[in-house]
Amino acid sequence: MSLGRPVPTGLAVALVAVALVPAALAVAGSAFVWLAVALDAAVLLLCAFDFLSAPRASDVEVRRGVEPVLSSGTANPVRLELDLAGQKPVRGRVRDEVPSGVEVRGHEQPFSLTPDAPRATLTYTLTPPARGDLRLGDVHLRLLGPLGLCARQVRVPLEQNVKVYPDLSALTREALALAVASDAPAERTLRRSAEGREFESLREYRTGDDYRTVDWKASARRGRTMVRVYQPERNQPVLLLLDCGRHMAGRVDGRRKLDHAVDAALRLAKVSLDAGDMVGVLAFASDVRAYLPPRKGHEHLRLLTESLYRAEAALEESDYGRAYDFAFARSSRRSLVVLFTDLVDPDASGTLLARTLALRPRHLPVVASLLDEDLQGAATRVPSSEQDAYARQAATRLEEDYQRTALTLRDAGALVVRAPAKGFGAAAVNTYLHVKARGIL
Repeated sequence: MSLGRPVPTGLAVALVAVALVPAALAVAGSAFVWLAVALDAAVLLLCAFDFLSAPRASDVEVRRGVEPVLSSGTANPVRLELDLAGQKPVRGRVRDEVPSGVEVRGHEQPFSLTPDAPRATLTYTLTPPARGDLRLGDVHLRLLGPLGLCARQVRVPLEQNVKVYPDLSALTREALALAVASDAPAERTLRRSAEGREFESLREYRTGDDYRTVDWKASARRGRTMVRVYQPERNQPVLLLLDCGRHMAGRVDGRRKLDHAVDAALRLAKVSLDAGDMVGVLAFASDVRAYLPPRKGHEHLRLLTESLYRAEAALEESDYGRAYDFAFARSSRRSLVVLFTDLVDPDASGTLLARTLALRPRHLPVVASLLDEDLQGAATRVPSSEQDAYARQAATRLEEDYQRTALTLRDAGALVVRAPAKGFGAAAVNTYLHVKARGIL
């Protein structure tokens, strides 16, 4: 490793400032000039001695501890472990190098190592704003000399690549069930678990049970009224289609539309896999970017996440026809097809309508799009200037185009989901639960 570069401390700067006093008095006599020169020279010599006496990079061992997979939008802990490699005490500051645009707290901290305490573990947090690959750089050490006048700045090569996935920490059945229950009446939530088309068990009749569920043969055998209990069918295919074209490159609530769609798709995948269904994913723009056929199991969720964490929105038109043809050339079984796209663009709505409606009645299509609250606000806000009036006219036209497209889809038997960014995932999950509870797939 190199010797590093010298970095004067605040104490050295203060001493140089003191030397400026006789320099300012030089007008009164030449003796002050020589005094200023002598003071400056002394400070420089002391700084040089301090730098040469400062610990070297070989006196400290540095390791970084970080998970190979981080979560976007959440604070992820990172550890810096420093060990004393010699016998002399070492003190200074450490700074980890993180990419720009990543929110970070505590990545620069002081440390002190002595023979009695030869190890220090420093922890900081970083919050990646989006999915993808993240490259952590080298670790920088500023090692103080014994006089505290000059430090040795050294670089420890610790470059490391980590993956950033969507935040999956909230994807538990309990958390999502609470989210669903909070949006639905209590009575409806209680009844929902008894609906479905797949027979589960028999139980004794209770007040309020549907007479159509009475099993008369079982009732005759047991001498009391028995009803059939049904549960949502399992092993049904759920195919998630993610539009990665230009329509999803815009930003809503500070993030790209595609980021919100990926988060919602993974939430829906987690709930579907928990329910025993098979989940597949297809990401597309002008061509197919990623495809995983429907499979079951919790290991499949990891594969789904792996296939989507690098998904980026391309500035090109999406080919819905190619995506549908690719997906259903490999499977003809009736499926719940959830398309995450943007219905606001009127140019793309025609093709999307034709190809999505062609799925009925063979499959059950669901079209999920984000509600841009800023756009909706512009469409209803009273304009205060000529520019606001033009903005309202444009926003109103886009809103009317969406309502027309959504109405056509609903009339043809498709389901339409539209929700703001914060409730987008929950809205998609609620639609899936409604489909399963009603047995309409």
